[in-house]
Amino acid sequence: MDVLEAIKRRRAINFFDPTKEISDETIKKLLELGTMAPSSFNLQPWEVIVVKSQDKKKALRRCASNQKKVEDASAVLIFIADPEAVEKNLDRVLDKNIELGYMKPEGREATVNAVYGLYGPKDSIKRKIFAAKNTAFFAMTVMLAAQGLGLETHPMDGFDEEAIKKEFGISEDKIIPCIVALGYLQPGVTLLPRFRFPVDEMTKFV
Repeated sequence: MDVLEAIKRRRAINFFDPTKEISDETIKKLLELGTMAPSSFNLQPWEVIVVKSQDKKKALRRCASNQKKVEDASAVLIFIADPEAVEKNLDRVLDKNIELGYMKPEGREATVNAVYGLYGPKDSIKRKIFAAKNTAFFAMTVMLAAQGLGLETHPMDGFDEEAIKKEFGISEDKIIPCIVALGYLQPGVTLLPRFRFPVDEMTKFV
């Protein structure tokens, strides 16, 4: 599907077909496409838990305001932002940058200083914003890729983050910016027109 068409057609679907499944291979392809999202210094501070089993979807539904779509969707993606991705990923990224010719070895120290200067220590608010912001880029790219693969999505923030962390073994230092239901539209459902504010109301050219 053309990317502009995917943007126009993507909707937040409330009613999923509970009889349809998505293969692990398709989900892996979808996530691989999602990794094309930009991230600061290419640090890719994201992780994903793919919830597919009925038992785990039921458990997730209890953590997500009892939203029926959590259980009806073919899968639900838990997007996890890791503020410690700087410590975990920076050396590997810089090694690859040097190997691929993006930077020279002598530029390594300056880049390390720039990263820590921008994002501070791992428990800082700057670091949390960095991780959540970049993981949101990843999640949006996954949703557009899903549309391109003929799948529907619904991003959600109506959930108890602490309950999800406890249920799925996610450490306290990580952040869950959103969960995304993934699947197929329930047959017979007609989507209502959507509303967006006019561009002129939110845009200023200077």
